[in-house]
Amino acid sequence: MSSLFSPITIGSVTARNRAWMSPMCQYSAAPAGEEMGRPTDWHDVHYASRGWGGVGAVIVEATAVTPEGRISPFDLSLHSDDSIPSFARLAKLIRSTGAVPGIQLGHAGRKASGPRPWDEARLVYPSSSEIGWEPVAPSAIGFSDMYMEPRELSDGEITALIESFAQATRRAVEAGFEIIELHGAHGYLIHQFLSPLSNTRTDRWGGDSRTAFPLAVLEAMRKETPGALAIRVSATDWCEFVDDRAGWTVADTVSFVREAKDLGLDFVDVSSGGNVPDVRIPAGPGYQVRFARDLAQTGVPTGTVGLITEAVQAEQIVRESADVVLLGRSLLSDPYLLQAWRTRLREEPAMAQPYHRQLTRY
Repeated sequence: MSSLFSPITIGSVTARNRAWMSPMCQYSAAPAGEEMGRPTDWHDVHYASRGWGGVGAVIVEATAVTPEGRISPFDLSLHSDDSIPSFARLAKLIRSTGAVPGIQLGHAGRKASGPRPWDEARLVYPSSSEIGWEPVAPSAIGFSDMYMEPRELSDGEITALIESFAQATRRAVEAGFEIIELHGAHGYLIHQFLSPLSNTRTDRWGGDSRTAFPLAVLEAMRKETPGALAIRVSATDWCEFVDDRAGWTVADTVSFVREAKDLGLDFVDVSSGGNVPDVRIPAGPGYQVRFARDLAQTGVPTGTVGLITEAVQAEQIVRESADVVLLGRSLLSDPYLLQAWRTRLREEPAMAQPYHRQLTRY
């Protein structure tokens, strides 16, 4: 059996293989009203089809823990118990395909209230729209010229956000999600607290204590989930490789993950960048795999993502560098990509039962 298609156990959760669906925003939820932030028919079909395609786990897109934490007004949000049934339907659908249902919980911070990718490139603020809001962040530092300067969070607001993450985790578990992933990457709130380029606070949440809020969030989430607790990290701001700015580094990430392991972290999903808009990242096939290798020293199982497009490439990664590969754009273009990969790795296709006829030789 290939390594890619062998089972893996993360914490208390076992997935049928090591090729998982990466969380990718769909910007397809209602922006206001009673249905705000809830999964729609689009989400149900989108995620279930990738499950039937054969992935080991489906990690549902970034889901906000407060309405103001949404990346855009059209994002998912799990801020209310009233939303649990909609998310439970989605988790049940994913599980029915044989994939483990997972969900990514997060808060966009200074990158909140943005447009959908196909809309005008501007943030959706109250001055321009009834569905926008003022963003918040660890420090009053805007992400770029396109973004409004955020309001700095108070100590009390930060404490309340820890509870918001805990309650969203409780709701996700009640809905049936078995992998709960904290979004700590790509310049969103958790990453903003970690990086000295976006967190210039001098209180207990800044300076040498920039990891305090993310670690407190993980600790609170751990108390609410019996399943696998994961985090997606940006292993580096990339400044350490391209200029002399003192950003978040790979060494910082290794230290942070070691602390998180002591709090019960089961899995680290390794990405990079997203917090510094003017850094040019030298992307290429598997360009973030080296960071997963760096984090292997922590003893926490790792996954890697980023331009993983071929079966043999993915097989080599799970043999040599990471425990799991997370696939994104390739699954958007082909929900059944893994069936072709199984053939290339000399595995039998594992199509859904109603599709077996197409495998029959006449």
